[in-house]
Amino acid sequence: QDQFVESGGGLVQPGGSLRLSCAASGFTLRQYGVSWYRQHPETERELVATIASGGLITNYADSGKGRFTISRSNTRNTVYLQMNNLKPEDTAVYYCNRITSPLPWGQGTQVTVSS
Repeated sequence: QDQFVESGGGLVQPGGSLRLSCAASGFTLRQYGVSWYRQHPETERELVATIASGGLITNYADSGKGRFTISRSNTRNTVYLQMNNLKPEDTAVYYCNRITSPLPWGQGTQVTVSS
């Protein structure tokens, strides 16, 4: 079964860092561009960052520019999101998905930024 499993979330103080992981299984990740998304309570899911299949092209929503870095290891079938200088407004459930032929959404990983 093709799926992603997100991990790495947690509780962190403002200004702290987290590294999220998005592990793919059931398919060859190198064939797909991948995006990270997040969803605040009672809001729609929003795009955070995107990485092309080869890893050389990345794009970020304004909310994460200069603070977030998306990367990938096709040998490990995993996409990462390094988040630095976290703010309370980054609190959300974070998800990943393929850009083309998206899969059913996984459970995501909760990120809570609070003092």
